[in-house]
Amino acid sequence: MDNKQMLMIPGPTPVPEKVLLAMAKHPIGHRSGDFSKIIAELTANLKWLHQTQNDVLMLTTSGTGAMEAGIINFLSPGDRVLVGNNGKFGDRWVKVAKTFGLAVEEVKAEWGKPLDPNAFKTLLEANTAKTIKALIITHSETSTGVLNDLAAINTAAKAHSGALMIVDAVTSLGATPVAIDELGLDVVASGSQKGYMIPPGLGFVSVSRKAWQAYETATIPRFYLDLKKYKKSTDEDSSPFTPPINLMYGLQASLQMMKAEGLEAIFARHQRHTNATRAAMKALNLPLFAPDNAASNAITAVAPLGVEAEKIRSTMRKKFDIAMAGGQDHLKGKIFRIGHLGFVCDRDILSCIGALEATLIELGYEGVNPGAGVAAAAGVLAQG
Repeated sequence: MDNKQMLMIPGPTPVPEKVLLAMAKHPIGHRSGDFSKIIAELTANLKWLHQTQNDVLMLTTSGTGAMEAGIINFLSPGDRVLVGNNGKFGDRWVKVAKTFGLAVEEVKAEWGKPLDPNAFKTLLEANTAKTIKALIITHSETSTGVLNDLAAINTAAKAHSGALMIVDAVTSLGATPVAIDELGLDVVASGSQKGYMIPPGLGFVSVSRKAWQAYETATIPRFYLDLKKYKKSTDEDSSPFTPPINLMYGLQASLQMMKAEGLEAIFARHQRHTNATRAAMKALNLPLFAPDNAASNAITAVAPLGVEAEKIRSTMRKKFDIAMAGGQDHLKGKIFRIGHLGFVCDRDILSCIGALEATLIELGYEGVNPGAGVAAAAGVLAQG
């Protein structure tokens, strides 16, 4: 029998049936009055999700495209920027920033460890000439399962610099509180295939008034990703270019589902699934890659000893049709990553842990105590 595949990866994430059915509708004209009403609803609900009154713009792109837009619209070649680098995606922003001629200064941490807010504070305190134009931070570092302390880094920026806070919230938005207005974040980017519960193809960028002021003097060339075009169109309940109409039908349905659940309930669900997954790994004697005090609510990275990470992933996929993510770059083959982001329920967590236990037994892992992982996860889930 062909089994249904279960996605336990950080993206794409599972898509609700309501969203799939919405996307199956016949498209309508993207310049029609009916579609303008949909854009208006989407814009209002995106601001709710982002906890902001700032502009939230929709782009036909991936999360990386949204981040690139967030960089090129507000900076100029030669601008000095601090980029947090403690994983694959922090490293990517270093490369993107250098590609556009920015003067990059990296704030590094070992992969699997969170960025140190004091490292930013020290550099910002020394920046008496105010030459630092932006801090570029990955909030949830998907490659390692680390959640960086955005609030503490942002506090240092607000106290010692007039720099823009540019945030990759691709796997944190919709899973972890990203209080844009409360924190005063300037540019926040995310992607549709994560916490939004729809397929890949839409990127989102929140832009503050301070960022729009920087836009006026920024000189990096842009056309399709020129955010001023998107702002002008969004203010008119329209889009500057042809949008992915059916994806936006899906987004309309997913945002309605999220509003019905409520922000606090969404965040609590993701925290509960994180706690349950980590408790299960500990009960199975599988070492966690990220520390408890810096654990992402999107994904849990595991560094197994005595059993190969890729054999675990392969067996899970072949025997149970459960997809888990592997390590990236130098972590390939050394870790596996369990995604618990977006449309994931308690049953999914228990099913994944149960299949993982069976996999470990099949692979002869001596550290496994059959039933211990499921019991640990169930104990956390039972607490609500």
